[in-house]
Amino acid sequence: MHQIIEPKILYFGTPVVLISTLNEDGSSNLAPMSSAWWLNDSCMLGMSNRSQTVRNMLREGRCVLNLPSAGQVDAVDRLALTTGRGDVPEYKAQMGYCYEPDKFKVAGLTAVAGEPGWPARVAECPVQMHALLEHARDFSSPHLAALELRIVQTWMDDAILNPERRHYVDPDKWRPLIMSFTEFYGLGTQLHPSRLAQVF
Repeated sequence: MHQIIEPKILYFGTPVVLISTLNEDGSSNLAPMSSAWWLNDSCMLGMSNRSQTVRNMLREGRCVLNLPSAGQVDAVDRLALTTGRGDVPEYKAQMGYCYEPDKFKVAGLTAVAGEPGWPARVAECPVQMHALLEHARDFSSPHLAALELRIVQTWMDDAILNPERRHYVDPDKWRPLIMSFTEFYGLGTQLHPSRLAQVF
């Protein structure tokens, strides 16, 4: 039997993305998110417009989308409750967020120096993509932004490619990290408890 409810969150499950952006001082910020969907060479992101990541994207017009595999779940979880904003917004402070200027170090991830004008890529992520911001607009909910990005360059780890069709990912080898209702999953069972879920 079905019931009419008012769900606290509609977060049915999407791959986690580690977004690297350039701060005003030229350093790279790194932020996890998972409200993303893809179509051809475009990506749509839904994020808080009060985040350092969105501020950086609006200013610079570009970012790197790094897709972690399920094997990077610990690193991604270490980024939970951190922000690249020195002036931590009150709503985030109340949830336990703290300012962290070196997110790569906190996560235990390796920054691959970006090409001129680009932020660092995450060496451990099997998929890394340069993306240009095409459109940004406020979303229907307060303080949310819908961001349309165009992918202009993609790096793929050989380990996930189809050896007979080099421009194709082998889905039997690609094991993305998925977030569903603020918990971490792979393509099977839950992998790791999420600190972020405790906040919600």
